[in-house]
Amino acid sequence: MLNTSTNNINLLLLPKPFLGEKGEQNNVQLFNSSRVHKASVGAFFLSRKLYGSDGGVTRAHRARNGGLRVKAVATTDSEQAVKVKATVSVKPTVGGFLTNVGFSRGLDDITDVLGKTLLLELVSGEAQEKRGVEKATIKGYAHRLKSEDGIVKYEADFVVPPEFGEVGAVLVENEHHKEMYLTDILLDGLPFGSVQFSCNSWVHAKYDNPEKRVFFTNKSYLPSQTPSGLKKLREKELENMRGDGKGERKSFERIYDYDTYNDLGDPDKDIELARPILGGSKELPYPRRCRTGRPPTKTDPSSESRANSVYVPRDETFSELKQTQFGFKTVYSVLHAVVPSLEIAMVDPNLGFPYFTAIDSLFNEGVNCPGLQQHGFLPDMLPRLIRAVSDLEDNMLRFEVPKIFDRDRFSWFRDEEFSRQTLAGLNPLSIKCVTALKEKKLFIIDYHDAFLPYVNKVRELKGTTLYGSRTLFIYDDETLRPLAIELTRPPCNGKPQWKKVYMPGNSATSAWLWKLAKAHVLAHDSGYHQLISHWLRTHCCTEPYIIAANRQLSTMHPIYRLLHPHFRYTTEINALARLALINAGGIIESSFSPGKYSLELSSVIYGLEWRFDHEALPNDLISRGMAEEDPSAPHGLKLTIEDYPYASDGLELWSIIKQWVTDYVNHYYKDPSLVESDQELQAWWTEVRTVGHGDKKDEPWWPNLKTNDDLIQIVTTIIWVTSGHHAAVNFGQYAYAGYFPNRPTVIRSKMPTEDPTDEEWKHFLEKPEETLLRSYPSQIQATRVMAILDVLSGHSPDEEYIGENMEPSWEEEPMIKAAFEKFNGRLKELEGIIDERNANEALRNRNGAGVVPYELLKPFSTPGVTAMGVPNSISI
Repeated sequence: MLNTSTNNINLLLLPKPFLGEKGEQNNVQLFNSSRVHKASVGAFFLSRKLYGSDGGVTRAHRARNGGLRVKAVATTDSEQAVKVKATVSVKPTVGGFLTNVGFSRGLDDITDVLGKTLLLELVSGEAQEKRGVEKATIKGYAHRLKSEDGIVKYEADFVVPPEFGEVGAVLVENEHHKEMYLTDILLDGLPFGSVQFSCNSWVHAKYDNPEKRVFFTNKSYLPSQTPSGLKKLREKELENMRGDGKGERKSFERIYDYDTYNDLGDPDKDIELARPILGGSKELPYPRRCRTGRPPTKTDPSSESRANSVYVPRDETFSELKQTQFGFKTVYSVLHAVVPSLEIAMVDPNLGFPYFTAIDSLFNEGVNCPGLQQHGFLPDMLPRLIRAVSDLEDNMLRFEVPKIFDRDRFSWFRDEEFSRQTLAGLNPLSIKCVTALKEKKLFIIDYHDAFLPYVNKVRELKGTTLYGSRTLFIYDDETLRPLAIELTRPPCNGKPQWKKVYMPGNSATSAWLWKLAKAHVLAHDSGYHQLISHWLRTHCCTEPYIIAANRQLSTMHPIYRLLHPHFRYTTEINALARLALINAGGIIESSFSPGKYSLELSSVIYGLEWRFDHEALPNDLISRGMAEEDPSAPHGLKLTIEDYPYASDGLELWSIIKQWVTDYVNHYYKDPSLVESDQELQAWWTEVRTVGHGDKKDEPWWPNLKTNDDLIQIVTTIIWVTSGHHAAVNFGQYAYAGYFPNRPTVIRSKMPTEDPTDEEWKHFLEKPEETLLRSYPSQIQATRVMAILDVLSGHSPDEEYIGENMEPSWEEEPMIKAAFEKFNGRLKELEGIIDERNANEALRNRNGAGVVPYELLKPFSTPGVTAMGVPNSISI
């Protein structure tokens, strides 16, 4: 047990490099108390960049590689002062610590030799008793010591006088010309033992920005509990994070601000690439994105110009491992190496597949892509995707066999599988119960009202078509079966509205028409899944939570620390999406049915359908009639269809998350009044509602934030969206859509029964299979999407799964540590529960001959495309 008495320690003279600016002695006092053990070093200000330009380092790699660490060793000479040796460890970039050559490198080497690499300032956590102002800081330079296991170390010595009190922060100024990456800070050898706190942040050079950086201890404080010496520091750091809303953001900055989606188009390049601004209007409401401040386009002053890279706050960028092995560079490789090679191979962009065996050949023979061998890095970047027949010189691109095709190559053709995937497939969020009927046997997927206004617009585009659609299913207590499909085209070109209902038929003609109608509905569902269930409801709607959290919640705020792991890399992947996926002429527009209207359609649906309260899984299920409240049922909900894998597994995960959040919130907010009086928390939630989602700020359904229960529900909803919801709609993309007849992204031809010519009808009757194949995506459309889905469906080697790793700040509090261990244990139990369900022969939607088991909500996974695993955050 720690002795809580105060030790008075001798005052020791600082070595020369550690004198104050005017030569005065710098002194330190540290107290031997349990309180100091929690927070004796409260924060570090740093103004220093790691050599290189790439992002963060994950916890797993921090453990293996060391990272940046400040290690302080205290030695007592009397009862008046303590001498502390600080050891700073710097994590080099993948290219190596000294990869930057040139004049600035030489200057940095001289700085190291002179022993003035980092200027550290210790800040007291206590204000002066009488005056109530902050105490003067104690300064000292850290000098380069050695390199150990790839980690470069620096050392500094400090002496703190007895009146200084607990060290609450350390300011650090980077004297180099390059940034550095800090992973953690460790004070070792103090009377009460070592103290560690986490940084995991890039630190800029003072030549880029003279403002010093701050890192707070692992101990969390509500605003009202902030040590007196740190209050102004806490407020100033948040002011720095908000910026002034002016100018173009620079890559080293950490400023979070809002803007509309006014950068999707590129009218300066081609007026056909102009796109409307999403957000800021009643007609096209939308969540806000992170502001970049790029200049406007010459053609349209309201649109932002485009560039080859997009600013995101420095600590939001991908880790080097993710960049090198998986993330941006992998997607970039597909877009700028693989796709152009495919386009060369397929001279005719409109050429479809002549027969189904030609589709199969993508998996066994591959595609000959001239010029592919020029990109020698591709086998390392895309180990699954690039398969050489003998070696890379063969220019062969061969796709992995998707799970759905590997299990049963004909399953996609059957009505049972069509129905099953509405409950256990890639988009299990659209099906609704027709609640107007007393007996809940009828279900619908309704894309009529959302799509109908865009049908005529889309039909003016080349290579695509569209209908408003409704699909009815009937539940017979064993399984769901499709009943009918209604396709509607509004009046156009002087023609009246066209509407037709298709049903599974007994004749050859009706059977083929049914197959074609299903193909149209699957394309509608693919577009809705990608634009709404995936992009809008997870990626897009989460970004405002992230921006508001960094602007309004201090890094020492317990709710910031609870949410932070669930925000990792989301801003960066969204920026990448705006750069190459959802932009004008990008992958989404060129490969999905709505074409150039894709993002505009998502804006309209955001305005009509999105509600924060319905993003909570139980509320979502109830709103769709797929569940009803029942206190006697597990999780308080009775499912309308019990064998609904997404819902049943999802509710287990939701419950586990909510219990963890409940334990966490109730620990820090022991007095319920603390929630309403927490000014940072209230500012965060207000900004989410009125700015980040400002186009919906007046909606009555926004939850209040007054009680612990309110906070628990809000935070649980956000964590669910970033983890379980996103995992369910993302990591099965290649498994279910890699064989595109199962989920075509576009249908290029209208139904044969819609105003057919005699020749069109004759061709359908004579060659219905060819009619279906001509309707499917072209060869280039299909292979381009397959390549992208393969990349987007995979887990990075540095993936952090929900409940897998404990944050350092959680370890500081025994109650939080115990709650997390319980959280982790329940997630491991969930793995077994899902395995048992998949082995249950009575559950026909997840078990049976050729049926793909539902594993998308199993918490953990190995790297790669596995169709399982729930990461903490939306990072791909």
